[in-house]
Amino acid sequence: MSNPIYLALDVPRLDSALVLAQKVRSHIGGVKLGLEFFCAHGHHGVHELSKLGLPIFLDLKLHDIPNTVAAAMQAIHVLQPAIVTIHAAGGRAMMEDAKAAAGENTRVVAVTVLTSLDDADLARTGIGGSSHDQVLRLAGLAQEAGLDGIVCSGHEVGAVHKQWKNGYLVVPGLRPAAHGATEDQKRRSRRVPHAMPGPASW
Repeated sequence: MSNPIYLALDVPRLDSALVLAQKVRSHIGGVKLGLEFFCAHGHHGVHELSKLGLPIFLDLKLHDIPNTVAAAMQAIHVLQPAIVTIHAAGGRAMMEDAKAAAGENTRVVAVTVLTSLDDADLARTGIGGSSHDQVLRLAGLAQEAGLDGIVCSGHEVGAVHKQWKNGYLVVPGLRPAAHGATEDQKRRSRRVPHAMPGPASW
């Protein structure tokens, strides 16, 4: 991958997304389309962005029973996404079925612990231990399930890489150090981790 930065097009309007992507297309490695965009514009919106010739990262964070997630993966075959996200918390069977149902050229990566959550948030949901420990547990489960990689914060990349050498690691929410937007990611990084083997979304 020559450019690991995927631009997160978290905008509700398709025309705005197209204009923004067109402006920076020569400076990014691909575009990340999240749940808001997909719910608003569906397959049509993805097809329109695909015309720019950039890899598409569908950040849908699928999480349901195995059959439902597998059917959803099959439904997006036609979009030929480069990357699709599912939730590792869905369990090994769900992850295995998602990978089996994905397109041949689609990387399936599992979200471990959302970067909007910290240790206190996890404790309130009944999960013991630190967010770091939970990321490593779920990364191991995703590896056992045969996925391509995981999503984690930059704080956990080094530890995950030690236990999963060829894992495709995605770091979300990278922003410039001087970025002044409202912070909704408690465990994000301000720069791309050194030698990160997967993409970062900006």
